[in-house]
Amino acid sequence: NGVSRASVIVMDPLTGGVRALISLPAYNSNLFAIGITEEQYEALAQDPNQPLFPRAIAGEFPSGSTFKPFVAYGALAEGIVNEHTSFLSTGGLQISDWFFPDWKAGGHGVTDVRKALAESVNTYFYIIGGGYDTFTGLGVEKMTDYASRFGFGSPTGIDIAGEADGFLPSKQWKEETKGERWYVGDTYHLAIGQGDLLVTPLQMASAVCVLANGGNRVTPHLMESALLGDGSQETFSFSSTPVEGLDADALS
Repeated sequence: NGVSRASVIVMDPLTGGVRALISLPAYNSNLFAIGITEEQYEALAQDPNQPLFPRAIAGEFPSGSTFKPFVAYGALAEGIVNEHTSFLSTGGLQISDWFFPDWKAGGHGVTDVRKALAESVNTYFYIIGGGYDTFTGLGVEKMTDYASRFGFGSPTGIDIAGEADGFLPSKQWKEETKGERWYVGDTYHLAIGQGDLLVTPLQMASAVCVLANGGNRVTPHLMESALLGDGSQETFSFSSTPVEGLDADALS
């Protein structure tokens, strides 16, 4: 399909054990073990696809629609919506001169939270995130608050170096950095994982684990045991920690 850069992460949601951590394009790491030549290193360093960059842990990207479950959780936990609350998706929302589209021309029709997640209905998340007409949404502060509970905006603590921390935008940040006020359009973009939001692939995998295991934060780890110099084996123990303030009913 022409994609030249990607990452894949497979984690055990109960323990945080990382079963696969892949950044593409890859390279032969044995080159560094046997003595890489200057020409070989230059070829890797100058490759525009950056094979030496560990994008699985250090790449920071707009999450896109993978962020939507966490917005939905926040709205459910805050009582802004319930499982039956529905909105009509007709193709997008018009705010003054600005149009915020659904991905599906003509919209998705009447949409509750289950359909919104199943079909990735932008209009639903625009509304629960930023509000519309007389409906009051979460707003940027609550969205980023809930996102931080799932681990966005901070390193996961994986046991290798080089992890990035992602970025959760705020009104103050935009005013100070860009010299602009925060608009409802910024909130709409955040609600669908776009705009200035940045996450690492590992952060997203870790956040999904919180959903999958019922509300516990697990620290991703590659090391489960080590062979010591005397021939004995040391096994590391890992535990999960309930995320403070998460509502089990909303997670289910």
